[in-house]
Amino acid sequence: MTERTAPIEIPDRYRYAVIPHIMVDDAAAAIDFYQRAFGAREDFRVDAPGGGILHAEITIGRSALMLGDAGVDEAEAASFAAPASLGGGTSVTLHVFVPDVDALAARAEAAGAEIVQPPKDMFHGDRTVILKDPAGHLWVFLTHVEDVTREELLRRMAAAG
Repeated sequence: MTERTAPIEIPDRYRYAVIPHIMVDDAAAAIDFYQRAFGAREDFRVDAPGGGILHAEITIGRSALMLGDAGVDEAEAASFAAPASLGGGTSVTLHVFVPDVDALAARAEAAGAEIVQPPKDMFHGDRTVILKDPAGHLWVFLTHVEDVTREELLRRMAAAG
């Protein structure tokens, strides 16, 4: 008989983060876009019994993201919605740190992302780009360029008006 060890309470993949779980109208197309635009890796997917994707997980850099089709029966029963069904708006913006925000922005734009704010150095010490993906989700990608003290951050904010 093999002795079993107790399962890890929180898997390492989820240990230090709130894991975003987004809903889209075509999860397979979204995964393809995230792979082309953001260099995402698909970790796994569970197809819905009636078609579509019930649940999938991808990794962008070191960040995990869960997603699925808003139109599958199980998602509709729980009232999950994609941004398009909400008039195109979203109340969540996804932030991901990457090694080279400029390269990611160029890659994402070539893949079809809308550049909402081009890459620029921000008062908080990060070079930042804001993108909208084809599903309507907003993404903020950042590359850390300098450590900024709280005092300096407040000074820069005040100077910016």
